[in-house]
Amino acid sequence: MKSLSKEEKSWILYDVGSSTFVLIMVTSLMPIFFKETASFGVPQHISTANWGFANSFASIILAILSPIMGTIADVKGYKKRFLGFFTGLGIVATLAMLSIGKGMWLACIVIFVVARIGYSGANIFYDAFLVDVTDKDRMNWISASGYAWGYIGSVIPFCMVIGVIFWSISSQPGESLPIIAARVSFVIVAIFWFMFSIPVMLTIQQRFFIEKPKRLIQDSFIRLYKTFKNIRSYKPVFLFLLAYFFYIDGVDTIITMAMAYGSESGLKMNTMILAILFIQIIAFPFALLYAKLADRFSDKTMLYFGISVYGFITTLGFFLPYISDQSSKVILFWILSFLIASSQGGIQALSRSFFGKLIPEQHSTEFFGFYNIFGKFATIVGPLLMGIIGKTTGHSNYGILSIIILFVIGALLLHQVKPE
Repeated sequence: MKSLSKEEKSWILYDVGSSTFVLIMVTSLMPIFFKETASFGVPQHISTANWGFANSFASIILAILSPIMGTIADVKGYKKRFLGFFTGLGIVATLAMLSIGKGMWLACIVIFVVARIGYSGANIFYDAFLVDVTDKDRMNWISASGYAWGYIGSVIPFCMVIGVIFWSISSQPGESLPIIAARVSFVIVAIFWFMFSIPVMLTIQQRFFIEKPKRLIQDSFIRLYKTFKNIRSYKPVFLFLLAYFFYIDGVDTIITMAMAYGSESGLKMNTMILAILFIQIIAFPFALLYAKLADRFSDKTMLYFGISVYGFITTLGFFLPYISDQSSKVILFWILSFLIASSQGGIQALSRSFFGKLIPEQHSTEFFGFYNIFGKFATIVGPLLMGIIGKTTGHSNYGILSIIILFVIGALLLHQVKPE
């Protein structure tokens, strides 16, 4: 395999910065900060539900905006502008978290929603640049490399955050997450995201595009309408988007809600943070392994495998709150962590590259807008379902168990995808 080009390297490096945001602000630190600081005085199951509603609301906004932004960004020169704007929005909103104190759960939700819109909006254009930086024969490897280096690279700021938290806890015994530690962590996230966005903004070029029309906004809506009207004529694309909608719902729900669910199940913060660090390290080789195996056994085969692993994770996760022995509970949590690490990056990377091979390159951002709208609507359903069932029953694990049906439907629909 030939060495990476400058554009490929820059594209991969961006994933390190954006993965820092996901790891700390979505998966690990932020859910704990929201539950223990911003939601101070709010019942546990209510704060878990509110966290699910916050993620769902951010996804709704992105789902509405994604295809509209995608059609405009397919115009020559616009894709990079949108990438820069949303990256900047996410970084500024992350720094705005410095203003949140105890009991400010509503303000925390508002700022977090803006930050997540920045991250997710930037990812639409980042994903769409995949067709510009490499060719179809290398898409699996480059896409997987982005996720893999994102996992391992974000370990550095994550370890810095862990160090700050542990030092703060030793200085302020009795607090599981001192506010000062959280605020320093927000600054670390913003700095790393900014640093690793610089290379892609300096080197990447939009190779596939359409020329700027005289009426940019009006013509963009017309193209969006035509694509939406005729999307079923792109049968493999349409079927894959339906499959992706269901199985990525389960994947993203587990990623988004894992820390809040673990905290509610009685796991200590130290255990969960170390498990996340373990996931980041183990996910690096497994993401690359998925790409290699996909080239040998096919993309679809490895997607089936990843979906199966996540179905098993969902089933095991249901029993976590019922284990009374703390040692046994921790062991199960580590097993779940390994299973997540083995497939998280692979299923995400292959979904992105498989979709990239199905779509017309000159309309990549428009189609990735639809890719993201299906993904964002999917992340509405999972957390919302978990929040509603958790509030209704008083037991979040029933919400976790219901997710398994999404993996089954996703696998069945994926079987119908026949690339032309």
